[in-house]
Amino acid sequence: MPTVAVATLMHESNSFNPALTRLEEFRVEKRDLVLWAQGNTEVSGFLNAAPACGLRCVPVFAATATPSGPVAESAYETLVDCLIKNLSAGGRYDGVYLALHGAMVAEHIPHADTEIVRRVREQIGPELPLVVSHDFHANISPETVASCNALLTYQQNPHLDTKQRGERAASILSRVISKEIRPTQSIVKPPMIWNIVFQNTYAEPLLAVTQESIRLEGQKDVLAASVSGGYQYADVPYVGPSAVVVTDNNPQLAQDEAQRLSERLWNLRDHLKLNLPDPATAVAEAIKGADFPIALFDAGDNVLGGSAGDSTFLLDELLRQKAHGWVMTISDPEAVQQAIRVGIDGAFSMLVGGKRDDLHGRPVPIRGRVQSLHAGRYVEPEVRHGGSRFHDLGHSAVIEVEGSTPDLANLLLLTTLRSHPNSIHQIVSCGIYPERQRILVAKGTIAPRAAYEPIVKKIVLVDSPGATAVNPARFHYERARPGLFGIS
Repeated sequence: MPTVAVATLMHESNSFNPALTRLEEFRVEKRDLVLWAQGNTEVSGFLNAAPACGLRCVPVFAATATPSGPVAESAYETLVDCLIKNLSAGGRYDGVYLALHGAMVAEHIPHADTEIVRRVREQIGPELPLVVSHDFHANISPETVASCNALLTYQQNPHLDTKQRGERAASILSRVISKEIRPTQSIVKPPMIWNIVFQNTYAEPLLAVTQESIRLEGQKDVLAASVSGGYQYADVPYVGPSAVVVTDNNPQLAQDEAQRLSERLWNLRDHLKLNLPDPATAVAEAIKGADFPIALFDAGDNVLGGSAGDSTFLLDELLRQKAHGWVMTISDPEAVQQAIRVGIDGAFSMLVGGKRDDLHGRPVPIRGRVQSLHAGRYVEPEVRHGGSRFHDLGHSAVIEVEGSTPDLANLLLLTTLRSHPNSIHQIVSCGIYPERQRILVAKGTIAPRAAYEPIVKKIVLVDSPGATAVNPARFHYERARPGLFGIS
């Protein structure tokens, strides 16, 4: 049975977040196949499909960190060195599967994932089969495609197909090893930014392109067809969407289909016009709403886009406009400790949020009482964005803010760790019933949809400031290719 090495090193790096991501922020997993096979990620999909594909897997390295600023040079070199050393110490392999995000930026290397693929290829030599998977938000460089046998990305956003993409990666690698197929691939990048606001693959204008990529994979000789939306918060040369098509020994077909998918993206550019409410307008309209709950997506503080997780622009408006029945999550370790000190039912009075940087608002005075305290760990049993199963908020506290009524409580969830709202259990695990509230604030743009759409009556994207503000005009790009539609 062929033996394959499996490794993953994942980080989505926001060039506009001034806080570097340090080594201690990465969670390095034990090399445990049983642990890695849990959940609905691409790695679990690969591992679960491997036996049926006739592959024996060896876990080499796994590390991930919550999106933030660029990875510090020392952290990046330490992590990549460990990956390479583990790979070289594992003996002889018949192939390698590498799961990377595709939008990692290191302090000293713009396309950090490309460099990982290059180093892995250098280590294993030119002949050993190497299959790479990327997130939908990957900013793919041509060098990445040239350095591996096959590259595929998630096709869906929210990312509900991660496990299936890992399964496809296992099938491709198995067939390459057995010499059943000979992958040839092509990448074409339209000269544009595909704004994150329009990266919902379950709705137009992107839905038809996504469906076409899925249809293509059922065609003769097409092994994988990926249309990635790109990640607009990485200031790198190859920022933006990509079309990558992998075929079985048919380079012309790969080129033609990648070009066709890329042109479909480009031809939709007139549909990518931003028209979103600012925080004050969004809160005012939510208060006047007739059908609840309403979810306000705080796009400028999209935690999975690398923001601070402590933006206060919407919190300030909820208080200023005297909204009732709202829920919001803020990462503020100091406030959590204060809540722990006063205890359950204790009076809480403190400046909250806006403490990590100067991009996400000022600290807001909060008065109320501590409703509950929590360890902050929870499990998401369903397939949700990214496929992760186990989550950790750190020690957390729910504050019932002044102005609450018995029927319409204003609830502020304070967490120690920056926490993304991909799972509704982020708040349910802390005793908050979202269906009983009027306004739910989620720090995200597209990713929380899978969790919130079954519960809310309406979702409103908010054009809020922050490291993940949806309007690229708020940022200055230095490395991006000149003349890109969407930022120029």
